[in-house]
Amino acid sequence: MPEQSLNEVAPAPPTRASLRARTAEKLASPADWRWGGHTVAVWNAWLAAGALISLVAAVLVRATITLVWPSPWAATIGTVLLWVGLAVPVVWALTRSRPAGLLRLHPLDFLYAVVLGGVLRVVQGWIQPGVAVFPSYPLVDGRLAAEWWLIDGVGAVVVSPAVEEFFYRAVLLIALYVILRRALGNVVAGGAALLITTGLFVLVHALTTTPTADAALSLTLLGLVCGLLVLLTGRIWGAVLVHLVFNATFVLLALTGTFLG
Repeated sequence: MPEQSLNEVAPAPPTRASLRARTAEKLASPADWRWGGHTVAVWNAWLAAGALISLVAAVLVRATITLVWPSPWAATIGTVLLWVGLAVPVVWALTRSRPAGLLRLHPLDFLYAVVLGGVLRVVQGWIQPGVAVFPSYPLVDGRLAAEWWLIDGVGAVVVSPAVEEFFYRAVLLIALYVILRRALGNVVAGGAALLITTGLFVLVHALTTTPTADAALSLTLLGLVCGLLVLLTGRIWGAVLVHLVFNATFVLLALTGTFLG
């Protein structure tokens, strides 16, 4: 083919205008939600308010059920409804948009889970010296109660880590970060969102379980670690897996104490 034909099919070099347009497009749609962009545009004050309303309603419903229904299933049903109240804002938020990079799963997330989840469980043992190394569950006729499988088994290991991390460390933390970032900057906004969501996380557990200073400290450390993971990596799965390992190690220790202790 002649040289002239080759030159005719060669692409034209980009102009300054096209380069500026590409740069503006990248800035408007960054690959990481921590830098803003359209993927978190709707994660705003309205979303945060809706999530908080759903949380308060779920806590009140659970408290009402446990107070007025004299049944061994009252606390179980109340906890399930609490999970529903946390899940509704998560589904609503993710159907509106998905923050860039939030749902990515990286191999390091599994390493974070094993190391940080294990360390948090060991620390929890240190700050609760009066608790046996192998706690135990109550048995009914030599077997675990039926509601155990829903709340302390599958619920504690699978449902609770996923629902709570997506609610506190995804929906609320990101919404607060987006609201505060322009006025306060990335670092201050991240710190404020971390403290607020961790405080709510501990408060709700105190309202729905038997509150103790040791448990509050353990939950505070868990909330801070999981929140920092989301802020530093931009991903949610590391926090979910750390929470899962933290809960699962307790379940394994308690099952050991129940049947072998």
